[in-house]
Amino acid sequence: MVAFIRTLYILVLVAILGGIVVLFWRMENQRPTISYNEFLTSLENNEITEVNIKGSTIRLKDTFDREFTTFSPDIQSLVPRLLEKSVIIRGQDDRPSPVWTLLGIVLPVLLIMLAWFLLASKQMGKADEGESDKEKGFNFATSATPITFRDVAGVPEAKEELVEIIDFLQKPKKYSKLGAVIPRGILFQGPPGTGKTLLAKAIAGEAGVPFYSISGSDFVEMFVGVGASRVRDLFREAKKNTPCIIFIDEIDAVGGLRGAGGASGGQDERGQTLNALLVEMDGFSTDETIIILAATNRPDILDPALLRPGRFDRQINVLPPDVKGRLEILKVHARKVPLAPDVDMENIARSTPGFTGAELASLVNEAAIIAGRTNRKSIDNNDFDVAKDRILMGIERKGMVISESDRQTMAFHEAGHAILTQFLPETDPIHKITIIPRGRALGHTQQLPLQDRHAYPKDYLLSRITILLGGRVAEEIALNQQTTGAEDDFQQAVEIATKMVCNWGMDPVVGPMAYARNAGGFLGEQSARSHYSEDTARLIDHEVKKLIDDCYARAKEILTEQFDFLNFLADMLLINETLDREEMEIVYNCTKNKRSEKEKGVEQITDVG
Repeated sequence: MVAFIRTLYILVLVAILGGIVVLFWRMENQRPTISYNEFLTSLENNEITEVNIKGSTIRLKDTFDREFTTFSPDIQSLVPRLLEKSVIIRGQDDRPSPVWTLLGIVLPVLLIMLAWFLLASKQMGKADEGESDKEKGFNFATSATPITFRDVAGVPEAKEELVEIIDFLQKPKKYSKLGAVIPRGILFQGPPGTGKTLLAKAIAGEAGVPFYSISGSDFVEMFVGVGASRVRDLFREAKKNTPCIIFIDEIDAVGGLRGAGGASGGQDERGQTLNALLVEMDGFSTDETIIILAATNRPDILDPALLRPGRFDRQINVLPPDVKGRLEILKVHARKVPLAPDVDMENIARSTPGFTGAELASLVNEAAIIAGRTNRKSIDNNDFDVAKDRILMGIERKGMVISESDRQTMAFHEAGHAILTQFLPETDPIHKITIIPRGRALGHTQQLPLQDRHAYPKDYLLSRITILLGGRVAEEIALNQQTTGAEDDFQQAVEIATKMVCNWGMDPVVGPMAYARNAGGFLGEQSARSHYSEDTARLIDHEVKKLIDDCYARAKEILTEQFDFLNFLADMLLINETLDREEMEIVYNCTKNKRSEKEKGVEQITDVG
């Protein structure tokens, strides 16, 4: 088929080139044209010896044997004059040749048929490819993964849950004698980067059994039935190599909730593929040791039939690690890189709350790259600090030109955040203050939690809102101006205040009510609004604004009281651009000493008076 189409393309190209050659040849050999007046003058002078008449076109030859072409408006009156001058007259029928007439009819039809044939051949090729996928199945590669539980850290509960699965794969008779049946499926669910795929590979590596890995999107194709066929082929292949593990990554691509009513197109294909998967998971016999592992970060959209006992019997949440888990993950990745003796892994783990395993791996890799730029042989604490800033905020914008007034605004803004962090209760201590632009942020005040928080008290949330508003308050107090630099602060503050009122029941007026519900996934979806009246909506808006106003007033009160500290800290930021916690303490102590000296001077003047 392909060779035939290629031959047709060549023939069409040769015909086009031949037509172009003929056209140029005719243009090159075309007889010169003269006017009808010149023709009549030559005829009167007896210079015309022969004419060839075709319609109104006259080809003539003169006494010098030259050939010309002209056009006559009246051939009938010209013929007697030609006979009078004894000119040889030849005539041709002006009707087109039957061959050209036939070509004029057949050629367009042939071109249309050729175009239709090429399009049809292309579609048939796609259909043949789809049919071959159905007939041949899909190449499901099996491998023995080298990854073991030694390479997995930060998820001790999940590892403990999976130990008996490994034992069952290694010693199936031990359990079958007691009548126990191995769990058919295990679903890993959690945010991206938490190690779901790594856990599945570690199970296969520990058990030493074949491991079939495929993505959910590999089952879904344009042609209905291809996905279902691939599911059947996968399980047929797995049954030949039991015991084994089948891992389906991002299973939500094929196992999404089926809608009611009829479906068509892609939805019909997804439905058939899911049905085939459900049937195959139910079709295991007791002597077939096949475990289905699947991973998703959207468990809220999975079909309930997929989650019932007998299919995915166990659902394991793989969440971001705590400080102890982060330390273990850092140690795993640190085995591959040379570290300086002064590197404090515990401090790094404590300074990365919320980091997933993938982000911690990226942190170690970025630190190694930063150390390599300066041709050093080991990675130190500063490399990890710079790498963390790069992951959290982006690349340092060294080429950005900032005016002195903007630098001053940034310094007071960040100083306002930092001072409130020091004087408010239930806050995480300061780690670093900087006015060096990174990513989209012009400056940053970084706090270092003493421990991971899993439940946030109301005082902590109120302090957090107050700290966020401190940047704008500092600008107003010190510079008597408002800038756009507080946009992100306001968005975060309003979000926290709204959740306090609508989600967490922390407002005394609205009461212990939940007016919003979480979407249920792990991709950071916003809470969905529940149905409530317009009066309740106005009450919620009023209480959210009251929370913001109270925190704003609290920030203004503290920063006004610590105005000298605010000025001194902003001046130090303008000079050094970055201050850590110890340097901030030094600035505060200097301010306190100056204030006490000033108060003593005032007391002495009062005593003298």
